[in-house]
Amino acid sequence: MELLGEGKRILLGNEAIARGALEADVDVATTYPGTPSSEIADSLSAVARKMKGEGEAPFYFQYSVNEKVALEFAAAASHSGLRALTCMKHVGMNVASDALMTYAYIGCKAGHVIITADDPSCHSSQNEQDNRYYARFASLPMLEPSSPQEAKEMTIEAFEISEKLELPVLLRTTTRISHARGVVELKPLKMTSKKGKFEKGGLTVTVPEVARKLHPLLLEKMERARELSNESRFNFIEDFGGEDGIITSGAAYNYAREAVDDMGLKCRIFKIGMSYPLPEKKIIDFLKECRRVIILEELEPIMEREIREIAQRNDIGVEIYGKGFGKLGRYYEYTPDIVYATLAEFFNLEWKDEGDVREAAPRPPVLCPGCPHRATYYAVKKVAPKDTIYPTDIGCYTLGLLPPYRTADFLLCMGSSIGSGCGFAHSTEQKVVAFIGDSTFYHAGLPALVNAVHHNHNFVVVILDNSTTAMTGHQPHPGTLLDGMGYEAVPMDIEKVVRGIGVKHVEVVDPRNLQETMEAMRRAMDFEGLSVVISRAPCILLERKTKKEREVYQINQEKCRKCDVCITRFACPAFYHDGNGNVRINEALCTGCGVCPQICPFDAIEVKK
Repeated sequence: MELLGEGKRILLGNEAIARGALEADVDVATTYPGTPSSEIADSLSAVARKMKGEGEAPFYFQYSVNEKVALEFAAAASHSGLRALTCMKHVGMNVASDALMTYAYIGCKAGHVIITADDPSCHSSQNEQDNRYYARFASLPMLEPSSPQEAKEMTIEAFEISEKLELPVLLRTTTRISHARGVVELKPLKMTSKKGKFEKGGLTVTVPEVARKLHPLLLEKMERARELSNESRFNFIEDFGGEDGIITSGAAYNYAREAVDDMGLKCRIFKIGMSYPLPEKKIIDFLKECRRVIILEELEPIMEREIREIAQRNDIGVEIYGKGFGKLGRYYEYTPDIVYATLAEFFNLEWKDEGDVREAAPRPPVLCPGCPHRATYYAVKKVAPKDTIYPTDIGCYTLGLLPPYRTADFLLCMGSSIGSGCGFAHSTEQKVVAFIGDSTFYHAGLPALVNAVHHNHNFVVVILDNSTTAMTGHQPHPGTLLDGMGYEAVPMDIEKVVRGIGVKHVEVVDPRNLQETMEAMRRAMDFEGLSVVISRAPCILLERKTKKEREVYQINQEKCRKCDVCITRFACPAFYHDGNGNVRINEALCTGCGVCPQICPFDAIEVKK
C-alpha cells in the first residue's frame, strides 16, 4: 500500500493529505464523501482496515452520516485530547457550518484540521462557491497547497498551527490539486494508539454570556495567526528580476511559475500558501518593491480586495491588477492558456492563442448498463401524468435530467428533493414525485420527510436504494453492514425508518420487475397524502464485483421491428445500431439485468444460448 511506505512515491493530492495526517499521528478521521475530496477519506479508510486486519488500530476512521456530524464527532475527539481530521467537499462545508461557526468560538484542544475541497468549474458539483470566505466568516486560519508535496506538508503544519492557537485550521484544495499526481517524500510513520480524556470546566457551552467572552478571545487568536502567517515558510517570494510582481496561490501558482519560465518574464512571484490571515507585513514589503502587481486567484477576488486595502491603508502607490484584466474572471477555474494570455498582456508581450485547437468530442455522462435507476425511471414515466414535477437529489440518479428520462426538474442540495417536494405539493395541483438515494436520504432527507408527514403533504417520495454511496466510490452508509473501519455496523432498515416516522403508505419494489414497479407507483400516486416507494436493487457495479455468472442478451433479428424503444426510451448503453441499421447488444456491456426483455413490444430480446 503506497501510503504506508517510505521514500518517494507518486501520489494524488488527496492521498498526500491522507499521508500527512498519518505522519502527524492523527487519532480520529471523519468524513462524508464527496468529489473532489473522496480519496482523502477512502485512503485513510483503506489504511485503517489494513492495520485492523493486522491487529493494530492506531487511529479511528468514520464515514459519518453527514458533514455536520463528522465535524461534531471530530470536535469532541479534539476536546478529548485526540488529533482529528475532517474532510468534505466545498458544499459539505455548508452543511457543517452550523457547528463550525460556534466551534471557532470554543476552539479545540488537540489539533483539528478541516479539509474543504473546492470545485472551480463545477466538474462534479452544483456550484463553485469559494470556501476561502469560510475562513473569514468563521475567523479561522487557512492553508492552500499548490502540489501534492505541499498538501502533505501543509496537513502536518496545520496540526501544529491548530495546537498553537487552539483553533481548528482549514486546508483548502481545489479539484486540480486534489486530483493532480506528483512526487511526494514520505517520512517514517510514528503512529500510536491512545484514548482521550475530556477535562470539564472550560468555556465549551456557548450560552450568550460565554459567547460574549469567547468572541474577543477568538480575534486575539487570529492576531497571533497573522504573526504565524508572516513567518510561514509557505508564504515565500521568488525573484526573477524586474520591477513587476505576481501574487498568487493554489493551482494558479503553478501556471504562473511555468509562464515565467516559458516566457522569460522578469518579475517577482509572491506565492501565498497560508492564505488567511494574509501575511500583511510581507505583503507591504513586497508591494513597496514593485511598480505593478497582478493578482492571480481562482473564483472570487478575495486576496485582491484585501491586498488593495493593505496598499491603501499604508499609502503604497503600486498599481494593482486583478479580476477583469486580461482573461481573469470570477467564474470557472484558471487554465495555463488563461494565465499565459493574461501575463502576456500584462508584460506587453506577443502571445499566440491556441484556442482554435480542436477539442475532444463531449462525452455526456450516462447511467451504467444495468443500473437499477434506469428501470425505476422507465416505470415511473410509464404511469405518471405528463406534467408531473420531479424534484431530484444528489447522486447518480441526478442523470435522470437527461433524455429520454427527463425525471429531474428541480435540485438545490442534498435532501432538497423531499423539502422542495413539500413546496410543490402545496403550491400546485400537479402530481409530484421526488427522487432521493439511500445515502442522501440518511444524510439530509430524514428531517424533510418528517416535515412532509407532519404537514400531511400529498406527494410521492421514491427512495432509490442501491445499498451504497455509489457516485463517490461505493462508501458505506448507515444502511450497510460494515463501517469505514471494516467493523460490523448496525444497518438501518429504510422501510422501518420510514414507517416509524409515520408514513402510512409504504411499498418496497425491485425496479428490475417493471410491472410490479409500475403497479406500486400507480397505487402511490392514487394515495391521498404522503406515500413512499422504496426502489431496491444493488448498484450494478457492486453486483458485477461478485463475479456471479450472468446471462447475456441478444436481439432476435427476425422478431425485431426496429421500433428503437430499447434505444430511444430505455437508453441502455449496451444497445447500438450496427452498420446495417440493425439493433445489437454489446455483450461486453450487457450485465444481464433482465429488464430490457420487459420493454420490447415484440419480444425480440432473448437470452443468448
